[in-house]
Amino acid sequence: MILNKLFINSKYLFTMKHSIKILAITFFLSFLVITNFGDNAQALVSENNLNSYYREKAIHNPDGIGKFYMGREIAQVMGHQAMMWLERPSRVKEERPQGVVEALDLKPTDTVADLGTGTGYFAFRIAPLVPQGKVLAIDIQPEMLDVVEFLKTENQVTNVETVLGKVDNPNLPPNSIDLALMVDAYHEFEYPREMMEGLVTALKPGGRVVLVEYRKENPIIFIKPLHKMTQRQVKKEMQAVGLTWNKTGNFLPQQHFMVFEK
Repeated sequence: MILNKLFINSKYLFTMKHSIKILAITFFLSFLVITNFGDNAQALVSENNLNSYYREKAIHNPDGIGKFYMGREIAQVMGHQAMMWLERPSRVKEERPQGVVEALDLKPTDTVADLGTGTGYFAFRIAPLVPQGKVLAIDIQPEMLDVVEFLKTENQVTNVETVLGKVDNPNLPPNSIDLALMVDAYHEFEYPREMMEGLVTALKPGGRVVLVEYRKENPIIFIKPLHKMTQRQVKKEMQAVGLTWNKTGNFLPQQHFMVFEK
């Protein structure tokens, strides 16, 4: 209203008196903007200090959540509504799950964590190889774990246990697992740093972590870019939580098979 009155009559613009008024009002409004910006900036800095390794961007890939970790945008989680994609018949040829399981080099007494288990596609393939051990089928979606429980009963599998994880915690006791497997799952973790720190704590000394991810280095692998990872990026993120790269298997048609050790 004040500004309207100032500019209604043009003669006011040419008097010293009203020029001073305009300068005063402009200064006052600028002060309010700067003060408000400062408060917001301080809040943002506080948040970044809490989790300085995450960044958020308003403009981002529609397949991502707008949250970035070590330069990588985190992909959206595949919801339980699409669970049948995990059981598609073509997966046997595309991902060679039996070859993955054999390459894990498991002992009969091992305890294996299958993070992002989904319908238990890999958990039930691993279970026969650890008859004196067990498989912990971990997921953050209860609907996925309901399917695993149903299949356990249906197929009379006794050494698969379901664990409801959190977005920032696998919910595993310290020194409780020999190996952790993540197949096409890690790139969707909303809090990868916290999840992996919890996982490292859960590993026994000398325990291993295996990540299977579609190769982002290959542009002709027709998987959405955010659902693929380069070997360099995986190594960087695992090193950040104290894991040492051991080897990368190149026996899969489209995926990295990467082994890390505690």
